[in-house]
Amino acid sequence: MSSRERPGEDGLIARFFAPIAGEGGLGLKDDAALLTPRPGHDLVLTVDALVERVHFLPEDAPGSIARKALGVNVSDLAAKGAEPAGFLLSLALPETWTEEWLAAFVAGLGEAARDFACPLLGGDTVKTTGPLTLSITAIGEVPTDRMVRRTAAQVGDLICVTGTIGDAALGLRLRSAPAWAENLSPDEKAHLADRYLHPQPRHRLAEALRNHASAAMDVSDGLAGDLAKMLRVSGASALIDVDRVPLSGAAVKAVQAVPDLLDLALTGGDDYEILCTVPEKNLDSFRKEADRVGIALSVIGRVVSEHDLPVFRMNGLERRYDVGSYQHF
Repeated sequence: MSSRERPGEDGLIARFFAPIAGEGGLGLKDDAALLTPRPGHDLVLTVDALVERVHFLPEDAPGSIARKALGVNVSDLAAKGAEPAGFLLSLALPETWTEEWLAAFVAGLGEAARDFACPLLGGDTVKTTGPLTLSITAIGEVPTDRMVRRTAAQVGDLICVTGTIGDAALGLRLRSAPAWAENLSPDEKAHLADRYLHPQPRHRLAEALRNHASAAMDVSDGLAGDLAKMLRVSGASALIDVDRVPLSGAAVKAVQAVPDLLDLALTGGDDYEILCTVPEKNLDSFRKEADRVGIALSVIGRVVSEHDLPVFRMNGLERRYDVGSYQHF
């Protein structure tokens, strides 16, 4: 299809995006959205950009790209204890875009918006001579003065993490067809690939985090680096028992085949699990609330009064990871 036969910007918005917009989007017929927070609530805002060949690959399914773009933002809201209220989308399409690609992208975006209870409110669509680029600004609500900050970890707190760690990094590594992949079943390979392509934001844990956590953030750039980041701004450090870091069955088999993959699991990005610190007296109640919403929770260590990198204890040895979290520059 030639570019002349494609809909213009207004037609593109009306055809593809208006049908999935939320009430505050005003049918995407105005220059702005309208959002009124509930009485007694603060707004929490976060933004993430995704760029082709940096955050996803050209061969990734359009619906997967859309789901990841929204999921990583909802994950940020969840870590602050915020309930999703809506999002804005900026989409820069290259010359090669097709209506088929955009229809699949919007279908995935609409499904994710429903799953995460985070409706589209508006945005902008432009053309670019560079790679496909999209940016989402997600907006959440949290009871006034109840946002869970990353700066408030306290010495003595337990360190908890949701779900499993390292699957996404291993899923990305699978794309290069490593020899260790031969040890995995088709279902295990599919699990790792899915964790990379489709983040699972833990938004259902938001209330429990508000009630029980002293500090929290999501694991987007690797457990070791993000833990160091959170504790550095809290003025503390940590002792981590690596045997208690939750790994999926697929990740365990990969590490058994190549033990060095444990380092990748601990430092690789894209987990989008919740990392938090919890006073010990709150742990039982926190576990019960996590169980109630179907989210697995593991205690992996404790906050200590140091100012160095966290210590990871394994096999009688201690290690500090100095790789840091992922940096674009």
